[in-house]
Amino acid sequence: MTEFEPPSESGPGSESGPDTSLAVRHAALVRMADGADRFGSRRDPDDPGDVRAMPMVLHIPKAEPPARSALLRAAATATAQVCLDPRVGPDGPWHDEYTAWLDARIRKVSRRARGAQWAAAQEVDGITATVDGASARVYVPCRLRDLDPRLRKLQVEGTDLPHDDGTDTPDPDALVLWVNAALDMTVGKTAAQVGHAVMLAAGRLPFETVERWFGRGCPTDVRLADDVRWAEATALGDDVVGVRDAGYTEVAPGSTTVLADLRSIT
Repeated sequence: MTEFEPPSESGPGSESGPDTSLAVRHAALVRMADGADRFGSRRDPDDPGDVRAMPMVLHIPKAEPPARSALLRAAATATAQVCLDPRVGPDGPWHDEYTAWLDARIRKVSRRARGAQWAAAQEVDGITATVDGASARVYVPCRLRDLDPRLRKLQVEGTDLPHDDGTDTPDPDALVLWVNAALDMTVGKTAAQVGHAVMLAAGRLPFETVERWFGRGCPTDVRLADDVRWAEATALGDDVVGVRDAGYTEVAPGSTTVLADLRSIT
């Protein structure tokens, strides 16, 4: 079960005019998805501190860690919620940082938190999604030099989680994401990849479909695909959209890490 309350669109900076509508936020993802094939051609800033990324924090308690699949679903859902939130609209407080990030290379950096660190991470402006007891928080993108100190101190690399079979009762409204098992990515790397996948999927889906999905809380269903299932998903052609990784960490450049099944939500 995904815990989510859709944000209110009333009041200043939300439903005060057409530029703050969900349609405008969706259109930004459409433009991003249309330019996804040019991802690798975008040049990074000369100063590494000026590189922009979307921070993600995964709640992984030491004593009772969450199921890997549930944590990945939470990360994917929270990413979609941030990208469709009224605060990224033209009059919203997240707009400038968010659009600057969309115009650069789409990077996400996931970190691990537990205990007091997780509590502190909740104080930084962002959105937390909780799925079957697993929680992830996603934040408005920023330059690496501007990352909040409460997030900067968190570990980028750390505890991984074992693979699991996922939920026995998948949400019928969920966007299905197939993870390439052959790449054997860590949970942090995979969280970033499923975040990329929901953005691309939302940018390829009709607005009416995205509107209904957003109203339901942007539920996702993350599944591990072996070689046979991966080949079947790849063969779906235009019914899936894939994430091609730039190859900065863990996988070779150009690797397809996740496929989003566009048929899975209506």
